[in-house]
Amino acid sequence: MFGFSSDELKILKKVSSPSKMQDFLEKIPVNFEPEGDTCLSPRRVLRENRAHCIEGALLAAAAFMLNGEQPLIFDLRANKDDEDHVVALFKRYGCWGAVSKTNHAVLRYREPVYRTLRELALSYFHEYINDEAKKSLRAFSARPFNLGKFNGRGWTISEENLWYIPEELDSAPHISILVKNQALFLRPADLLEREAGALLAWPKP
Repeated sequence: MFGFSSDELKILKKVSSPSKMQDFLEKIPVNFEPEGDTCLSPRRVLRENRAHCIEGALLAAAAFMLNGEQPLIFDLRANKDDEDHVVALFKRYGCWGAVSKTNHAVLRYREPVYRTLRELALSYFHEYINDEAKKSLRAFSARPFNLGKFNGRGWTISEENLWYIPEELDSAPHISILVKNQALFLRPADLLEREAGALLAWPKP
């Protein structure tokens, strides 16, 4: 199914709920990309046992698809002084939640209690802090990004980096969070917030 081997299917069928998928992602070491930038397919994440945010989102979306849900991802766009973050979306009882692969104590899993994508995106706003202690989240995907459009390209099992996915995700419509000049009056993160944001699940090599 979707090109996965029987062993891979066995693994992915076990993570049959978003919470199980999140627990599974927590056990996968962070991909620090020692050989250079990557965008690994779900198959390679399972084999190489490493993932950063979009790779974790792709794996979660693949597991959702295998378990009868749509393979949806969602882009959180930062300003030029920070990096974007990508999560896998799921919906329960009409509300959105998110599975997230991150090395930090923040920008993590979201329970499905958000009625709109804007509500979900705003739940990350105060935690989204760059190295200068400034809040850096600026926009979010205007609609869920369905990876099913790439099923014919074998995105689930590709041995090549999936650069076409982040490129298309980035070029898709986004909605701005702030109105004009609002960023000028944002309060920087305080010391406790910075200390919490500096906590790492996997120490950098």
